[in-house]
Amino acid sequence: MKPADRGIISNYDMKKGTVRVGYFLMILIMIAIAITTLYPFFNTFFGSLKTREEFFSFPPTFFPKNWIWTNYKDAWSGFDLPLLTFLKNTIFIYVGNVVCSLLLIGLAAYALSHLRVPFKRIITLFFFSTLLIPPATYIVPNFLNLQSLGMINTYWAFWLPAAANAYFMLLLKNFFDGIHKEILEAARIDGASEFSSFIRIAVPLSTPIIGTLLMLTFSTTWNEFYWSSIVMTEKSMYPLATGIYRYVIYSTSVIPWSVRFAILTMAMAPPILFFLIFQKFIIRGLSVSGVKG
Repeated sequence: MKPADRGIISNYDMKKGTVRVGYFLMILIMIAIAITTLYPFFNTFFGSLKTREEFFSFPPTFFPKNWIWTNYKDAWSGFDLPLLTFLKNTIFIYVGNVVCSLLLIGLAAYALSHLRVPFKRIITLFFFSTLLIPPATYIVPNFLNLQSLGMINTYWAFWLPAAANAYFMLLLKNFFDGIHKEILEAARIDGASEFSSFIRIAVPLSTPIIGTLLMLTFSTTWNEFYWSSIVMTEKSMYPLATGIYRYVIYSTSVIPWSVRFAILTMAMAPPILFFLIFQKFIIRGLSVSGVKG
């Protein structure tokens, strides 16, 4: 057997009874975890294809007898739900979060990595220590600050907090620390400014972690409903998650449950596909950001 073919458990190890029992036990646990993880997604999808009678039938059925695809058409046009408006707001918030967070946090992380900043260690420790604070403790202070600035019911209520993400700064700084200082010194000798070095050198070399942050920002923005339900009061400005939460899940309207499940299926499909397509880049970016040198 080649060394490259040997895993954690070799063929010799599998000859032992205790190893085989432990191995099959791990397989059973993995299967159980996979089933419990995938069941809500498939239950939502199959529930969106049932008739109203079949949805409330007893005993309940997992697979629909007749696949009613018109539930998805009714979800878009049958109940006066501005899903396109909610989707547009979500995309607009995502673009603003990306611009504000990556630009401001990226410049701050670059300065802490490659510039002579007074009290650099103390400033870095201060930013990273905020990761130990539970997010629920600063919801009210954030709301009061934004209210005093007149930013309630505006998209700045999302963009400004996104520009103070200490976790993103940690990932970016760890990645910038791995960029050789000789490259930046050569750029300075050639007359490049610090901002020009950041845009032309640091950013192109940091595409793995920047791509990872783009995907993490997408997931956070797409699933956000609690904060937006606090700072947004107009229906026309709700993002998708908040609109679904208020007008689909806890709505008292006559929307059939199969149609509600169709809306939920359409809402959960993009982030799932997004992750399945780009999961290698997410894992690569997070792993590379933790490697120095």
